[in-house]
Amino acid sequence: MKTLTSSSGQIHLLLIIILLSFNIFIIQVRSETPQELLKGFTATPDSSVSSFQPLLNDPTGDFSLGFLRIEDSKLALAILHVPSSEPIWIANTTGSLRWSKSTQLSFNGSLVLSDSHSNVFWSTGSDGDRVLLMHDSNLQVQKLSGKNEQSIVWQSYDFPFDTLIESQNFTVSMSLVSRNGLYSMRLGETYFGLYWKVNTNSTQLYWKHGAMEAKAEIVEGNGPIHARISPNGYLGMYQTLKAPVDILPFDSFQRPVPGIRKLKLESDGNLRGYYWSGTTWVLDFKAISDVCELPNACGSYGLCQTGKGCSCLDNKTQYNSGECFPHKTGDFCSKNEVLGKGYWILRRKGVEVPYKEWMGFEKMETLNDCEDSCERNCSCWGAVYNNATKFCYKIQYPINSLVSDGDEGKSGFFKVKNEEKKRVVSVAVGLGLIIGAVIVLVIVVGFVIFSVWRRRKNHSDRLLEDGLSPGSYKGLDSESFRSVELSQR
Repeated sequence: MKTLTSSSGQIHLLLIIILLSFNIFIIQVRSETPQELLKGFTATPDSSVSSFQPLLNDPTGDFSLGFLRIEDSKLALAILHVPSSEPIWIANTTGSLRWSKSTQLSFNGSLVLSDSHSNVFWSTGSDGDRVLLMHDSNLQVQKLSGKNEQSIVWQSYDFPFDTLIESQNFTVSMSLVSRNGLYSMRLGETYFGLYWKVNTNSTQLYWKHGAMEAKAEIVEGNGPIHARISPNGYLGMYQTLKAPVDILPFDSFQRPVPGIRKLKLESDGNLRGYYWSGTTWVLDFKAISDVCELPNACGSYGLCQTGKGCSCLDNKTQYNSGECFPHKTGDFCSKNEVLGKGYWILRRKGVEVPYKEWMGFEKMETLNDCEDSCERNCSCWGAVYNNATKFCYKIQYPINSLVSDGDEGKSGFFKVKNEEKKRVVSVAVGLGLIIGAVIVLVIVVGFVIFSVWRRRKNHSDRLLEDGLSPGSYKGLDSESFRSVELSQR
């Protein structure tokens, strides 16, 4: 019994030490980090910091601007929600920054991220007098006037990354972008949508929410709409500052919550809402409830079945590591692929595209017509045909996750780049080069040997003409050479 009490006491003491250490860290962040940056400020990464180096705090200490360490050797300029250690804003830099003394953040009226080679990776492009981090996480560059007044010349709220904070306006000139860069959220004239970057030059709409216009109507000519998270638990769309033209409710709609709210575009393509409970971020909303409706739930040539998970379209390959076949880019329009048909055809019944209502389609009488239309188009990667509606949905980008459907009248036709043929061709070319090199080497060596042999033969023939044996000269002394010389004379 004493042993149990002693062990419990030690565990309790250990927990107290951990909590005290954590609180000491927060107190240090809040007390030692400034709440204002003035002209002449400079900072470089500290090699002893393992995760986050605070540079500027808000008045409450809940938010901090600083260097965020990424993959040990890289960094990002980020605003951190200190209690959760979650970045809610990241500067959109033009290149990769290293965690080293050569990287520097400075303020000269404009906040600038640069290196020792005078390369500028990010800048506010402003002409201000000071930098403040507000209690709502908004980073501002302010210009001071002679009457102790200030104006905002730049603010981070105008340049969101993947997160929208409560009461932050989201306008048609902005976009949320997931951290992997594949997904974005943008406003249209009467809606907001989620887009997937399917290739370098194009995007695919995969989720859309239109304004219901129940409390107010969108009036043409009154300006574009904007969106904002309400403290009352919804995402509102507005055209003016009056009644919203749409309300998208969260689970905590019209209920008070203890902390700040946020909306985040995640790396799986889903848009999720959270509120801070005081200890954790609580999930309060998600745009797409069924994981199979996400744009790429099962990866390249994957098949998603609700409640059962992922498998492969060919029904043979073992689903592994988020894909069935290696992900490819581009199209089938190169000369070699057009002439040699560098792909094979995969067919599967009972499938459909997860976002087909936002895709273009053509009406065709038969499945063969749909397949032939894609087969003749070198930019087409596949097609899904609905025999009931006669709709042919052509996919103009590499095949990713599709949704399993029990309807056998929905058929898929997919091109798969023939890796094996490419590999065989590559091996054949390599072997041909090696064999060619060996043949050239043999010819060169043979020519050298023949040349040496020919010189020796000519020399031997001359000796025979002089009456000498073409053998070794070791038995001939100087007198012998002189005799030969005299005889020649």
